[in-house]
Amino acid sequence: MLVAATGAGNAATPHRPVRRGDKVSEAIARDIVRRIGAEGLSPGTQLPPEAKMLEEYRVGRGSLREALRILEVHGLISIKPGPRGGPTVDQVDTRSFGRMASLFFQMDGVTIRELIEARLHMEPMLARAAAQQQDPQLVHELARFDGSGHGDDEYARNATDFHQLVAVMSGNRIMSLFGQSLADVLRDRLQDTLFPKSRRREILTVHSDIGTAIAQGDPDRAERLMRSHMEDYVAQVKRRHPGLMQEVVDWR
Repeated sequence: MLVAATGAGNAATPHRPVRRGDKVSEAIARDIVRRIGAEGLSPGTQLPPEAKMLEEYRVGRGSLREALRILEVHGLISIKPGPRGGPTVDQVDTRSFGRMASLFFQMDGVTIRELIEARLHMEPMLARAAAQQQDPQLVHELARFDGSGHGDDEYARNATDFHQLVAVMSGNRIMSLFGQSLADVLRDRLQDTLFPKSRRREILTVHSDIGTAIAQGDPDRAERLMRSHMEDYVAQVKRRHPGLMQEVVDWR
């Protein structure tokens, strides 16, 4: 059983064989992920040291390190150097998922236009689902999106937080993950505040109106307002970044 490396217990370490035909490093990586989930290991939990894992899996050091590197590249663990270092469970992050997806987007020639169109369809669905779910633990958080927050940093943070909350409130972790990661990928490539300062109050008011529709359990209105908001967003991207639309999404 995979536990935090605290040195507790002297029981013999079980051998976890790799199935014939599996690539050794991938099989180990899959097993580590499975056990992180099964044990509910929280971010920051230190995994067993290399020596203990080598004993458990009975594989070469190269295969084990490749397995850990796979998980590190995908943002699932961090590997700290030094005598007190080693592999540590990371927080599942939508940006890591988006970064991994962008590799496939680039290989398949997916354009920024397609990415934006996908978000145009996804966000209204998330708003509708959020209004239908009516999660009482999250509805009260919508109150902070009251149309305030006009400084550069405050406005950007407010806008990002709002769309993230709506995604989480959808109650569907897959939809939430896809919705947030699409926004993350686009945000990294646009790299500016899309709407001009003269429209910030208007945009924050739109967010407040969408939040009210969600809080009142009105999925039709929430979806309609979000769709209109995203159509405005797409128009702004086309206006401010016309040359970007046909560019292929690059892996970053």
